[in-house]
Amino acid sequence: MLERVRNRLTTTKPNDRLGLFVDGPNVFRDEFNVDLDDLRTAVTDLGSVGILRLYLDEHATPGLIQAAEARGFEVVITSGDVDVKLAVDATACIAEGQLTHLAIASRDTDFKPVLEYAGLNGIETIAIAPGSYGRSDALQNAADSALTLGD
Repeated sequence: MLERVRNRLTTTKPNDRLGLFVDGPNVFRDEFNVDLDDLRTAVTDLGSVGILRLYLDEHATPGLIQAAEARGFEVVITSGDVDVKLAVDATACIAEGQLTHLAIASRDTDFKPVLEYAGLNGIETIAIAPGSYGRSDALQNAADSALTLGD
């Protein structure tokens, strides 16, 4: 699956800007065993990453925050709903023309409108699921490409 996504996006140009937005509470759960390096590699192999962001709530462990920052993620911690903050930030980046490719790592169908908005604006979209058990068919179907970690 990763190879199919990589092949589809190998036409990235030097001025392309990839953005990865990660829904931390839905991705970093014990049952999925997601590795930060695998998640990062899933998009950095596709080209130049302009935004590499991990969204967490106030209950995030200091170890996860430190590990994410060490791997180049910008960590955004919110006391409110992580989904809302991620969706607003991703939509703003789309509206401001900051991205040519958008990847959202989540199992939450709340992000379907963000992927659809990106697609309407000519942005290539990728839905990344933390595992086959955590895959959202709605996200997968809304995106141009889908990737399930662990496959």
